Amino acid sequence: MNVGYFVVGTDTGIGKTHAACALLHALARRHERVCGMKPIAAGGVPTADGLGNEDSIAHRAASTVRVPPALDNPILLPEPLSPHLAAARAGTVISLDAVIDAVAELRRRTDALVVEGAGGFLVPLTDALTGADLAAAIGLPLVLVVGMRLGCLNHALLTAEAIRARGLVLAGWIANRVDPAFLCPEENLDYLRTHLGAPLLADLPFSPTPDPRADADRFTLPA
Repeated sequence: MNVGYFVVGTDTGIGKTHAACALLHALARRHERVCGMKPIAAGGVPTADGLGNEDSIAHRAASTVRVPPALDNPILLPEPLSPHLAAARAGTVISLDAVIDAVAELRRRTDALVVEGAGGFLVPLTDALTGADLAAAIGLPLVLVVGMRLGCLNHALLTAEAIRARGLVLAGWIANRVDPAFLCPEENLDYLRTHLGAPLLADLPFSPTPDPRADADRFTLPA
């Protein structure tokens, strides 16, 4: 059975890519052909094959199948800015058509697909489009990564509300403990367990060198 998830974060810098890669490793224990995708990436790094993106490079390391960059990262913008600004500075117009086509092709080539959004759920892509429009166009159930730090309750609940307001499915959430000094982490975790209205798929511990393969052990995936 072909499965897929769209991974969205409560904010930027909360370990969304690490969580997506850990999810890929967890899915690989059930499915043979697993692939990660970053449809819109802002921020390029030089590689032997030209400009690349660190998130996409991490996805490829966690995937079991290899696909052309045009499929797993169809839109790569050079500067690490909000996508609408990065696109304007690069003279690029972001269109969802190429993304939708790439997702369809990846679903034909894989048993499990993990698509990672850019920034938070409502990050601007153009003057008229946001990350919410991207998620709706792709149509996969969403997994919310919550960076466990001060402010996470408000950010998580607002994001979950925005997801459901658009008629999208919140399949589950991942707690990522990004702040080792965060006070009352268990109490915050328990509050979200009660109020997010979706299953906790994984509770990822803080680590200065997080290992997505090891963190795959922490997942409880839907049957």
